[in-house]
Amino acid sequence: MTATVPVPPSPPSVVPSAPGPLPLTGLRVVEFSHMVMGPTCGMVLADLGAEVIKVEPIEGDRTRHLLGAGAGFFPLFNRNKKSIAIDLRHAQGMAVAQKLAASADVVLQNFKPGALAKYGLDYAALKEVNPRLIYVNHTGFLPGPYEHRTALDEVVQMMGGLAYMTGRPGDPLRAGSSVNDIMGGMFGAIGAMAALMQRGITGRGQEIDSALFENNVFLVGQHMLQYAVTGQPAAPMPERISSWGLYDVFSVKDGEQIFLAAVSDAQWVTFCDALGFADLKADPLLATNNDRVRQRATMLPELRQRLASRSAAELSELFERNGLPYAPILRPEQLYDDPHLNATGGLAEITLPDGERAGQTARTTLFPLRMDGQRLGVRLQPPVLGQHTQELLAQLGYAPQEVDALLEASAVR
Repeated sequence: MTATVPVPPSPPSVVPSAPGPLPLTGLRVVEFSHMVMGPTCGMVLADLGAEVIKVEPIEGDRTRHLLGAGAGFFPLFNRNKKSIAIDLRHAQGMAVAQKLAASADVVLQNFKPGALAKYGLDYAALKEVNPRLIYVNHTGFLPGPYEHRTALDEVVQMMGGLAYMTGRPGDPLRAGSSVNDIMGGMFGAIGAMAALMQRGITGRGQEIDSALFENNVFLVGQHMLQYAVTGQPAAPMPERISSWGLYDVFSVKDGEQIFLAAVSDAQWVTFCDALGFADLKADPLLATNNDRVRQRATMLPELRQRLASRSAAELSELFERNGLPYAPILRPEQLYDDPHLNATGGLAEITLPDGERAGQTARTTLFPLRMDGQRLGVRLQPPVLGQHTQELLAQLGYAPQEVDALLEASAVR
């Protein structure tokens, strides 16, 4: 009996790539990861042109089937990758994984420290086979007293001061996105690219560690330094002492909200002129930004009263025309209709690989930069589980009958 893996046709990319080869074309990355942090690192390298091979367990990355806030994880962070499903608990599967990892320029993983060592997939084992290997660990904590703790984005936000800064006093609140997971993966990718540059000089690879907790501490470093400089603890953002006099959300006509700001003395003058607030412009107590910061307790209520009858659209047009900072308060789903994102190619269609909408298309956000005047597009759709298993096994030198035997033994899928 010959086991087969159904491979659905791959829809064509809908976003043009930059002309010529992408920066990391020709590099092979093998990714042992799940959830968000490791996959983000792989996505960055994949978007930049690397061949990224996602090694999944036989049952698949569990983010393929998450509900609620996790429903978009897999299709967002796993585009431009190939999928091979391997059972590391199976001797033949473990051998496949070792052979695949040995073929890589970069291996990345985000399991607990030491989890891959029992499979011969840790850096110490792989560098003996490939001294040029770059190996990126994505963990909760860098080596130290906390390194064996189980970490989540929410855990490090709570213990690292970010939830305290985001929430109201006495009500810590995690940020509304997986900020540490995503940035931790980005820092892992930065480390990998720096190590690749160094390898070009020395010929040697190295091991890199990126961690959620240390990433979070980096994010709140500004508030730590605020305390060191002023001697005053930073207040949570809703109660903070703003560095600018006018820098807040205002409730306006019909219950709409809009963020308005004037972060220099020149902008304050422009703001007063545009809105006809000659008395505020002439008030000596509001002459400089620091004066306005000191007067926020009385100035902001006055401004809220004066602006309450204005519509958000009217204020947006006025601030746009005068070059003043402003922002409507939007929900994530409203960004699909954002004229700037649509005009600049910031969204691209992908085919969903899993769930009730498998095979249907949705629009996703692209890596937020341009290279040679082009956005980095979708070259490979988020893969169906095991979509590239047979292709990759053939590349590793497995004969067709060996591939069939591995599939039959459920060592791979």
